[in-house]
Amino acid sequence: MSDNKVFGMPAESGRWIFVVLGFIINICLGSVYAYSVFRGPVQKLLNASATEAGMPFMIFLALFAVMVFFGGQIIAKLGPRNLGILGGVIVGVGWIMASQSTSINMLTITYGLIGGAGVGLAYGVPLAVVGRWFPDKRGLALGLTLAGFGGSPFVSANVAAALIKAVGPMETFMYMGAAFLVIVAVCFLPFRYPKDGWVPAGWKAPAAAAGGGNDFAMGEMAKTTTFYGLFLCYTIGCLAGLMAIGISSSVAQEIIKINAATAATLVGVFAIFNGVGRPLFGVLTDKLSPRIAAIISFVIILVCSLGMLTAGEGSVTMYVACFVGFWLCLGGWLAIAPTATTTFFGVKNYARNYGLVYFAYGVGAILGGIISGQAKDAFGSYAIAFYPTAGLAVLGIIIAFFMMKPPKR
Repeated sequence: MSDNKVFGMPAESGRWIFVVLGFIINICLGSVYAYSVFRGPVQKLLNASATEAGMPFMIFLALFAVMVFFGGQIIAKLGPRNLGILGGVIVGVGWIMASQSTSINMLTITYGLIGGAGVGLAYGVPLAVVGRWFPDKRGLALGLTLAGFGGSPFVSANVAAALIKAVGPMETFMYMGAAFLVIVAVCFLPFRYPKDGWVPAGWKAPAAAAGGGNDFAMGEMAKTTTFYGLFLCYTIGCLAGLMAIGISSSVAQEIIKINAATAATLVGVFAIFNGVGRPLFGVLTDKLSPRIAAIISFVIILVCSLGMLTAGEGSVTMYVACFVGFWLCLGGWLAIAPTATTTFFGVKNYARNYGLVYFAYGVGAILGGIISGQAKDAFGSYAIAFYPTAGLAVLGIIIAFFMMKPPKR
């Protein structure tokens, strides 16, 4: 492939194949969002508490965030194709090893540490490649690529639920892991960057971007108020969204009194909105600004948190509306943050810069897991967890308003 021809088509058309492949890859990587379907069966099979049953999910997301940073540091040495394939193999191996777990600790190591590390290595590759091929439509292209990650449970939750019912949770880890290993590795084979400076025919970069005036090195970025504002807002957005995702099925069954099959189906429905949130908020970030997009997301999180504090048995409509909002906004933050990183700090050092920003995802995952688990273990109900998310949403609005603005050197 040359930069004039991509997949045998003019580059302006052929580059969209990278978005399609990235979408498929992210469907596999995003299957972690279907963990709420595993959580109940795993908790029962391994005789674990609510906090313990959430540990594999929490550690998966934490390692995911750490390894996104590490992947950003080594992608230049390995190249996007090799790094992506390596990550895909590790993901598959982690899930396959998880099938042999006889305790929560073992599942945390195999599914959480190994599986999470693999997803972290592979995750940034489609973003880095698509970001370079789409300097003109970056928010939209990244949002569509990431939609596969957010929308993954629409496929994976229903597949997992059917397999768990048929063969149990451990065999399900085996079958899904083998499939992920093959699909991800194959899809990464054609991945590559365009040549430096490539732009679509007829498009001219804005003056500042063309001159590299907004390209911050990672150390420079970390000294700006904008970085801390983005990091804190990203943490809050991920905390609320990941906490909700991790307990979606459990809340449906324990608080709203929905049966397990319907709860799994609803997780798949929520995943659609998680996927939609990425291109939607990607476009909002492009058209409005990262700050305005962030404030919109926090308003939604606040309303949904307050709604869940009023929900009880039979409040199906309220539950569905609120969890649609949580999943939509998490998807939104997975588009706001990478787009904001390029908008504020430039494209040249994107992989490294976003790797540092992405630590916020891991912090949010850990805090969200602790809040939901402790709410259940200490108070007997996941509903208590929505008090802190409401308060943090208000804090997020304030931080976004004052801190998420173009940085000064």
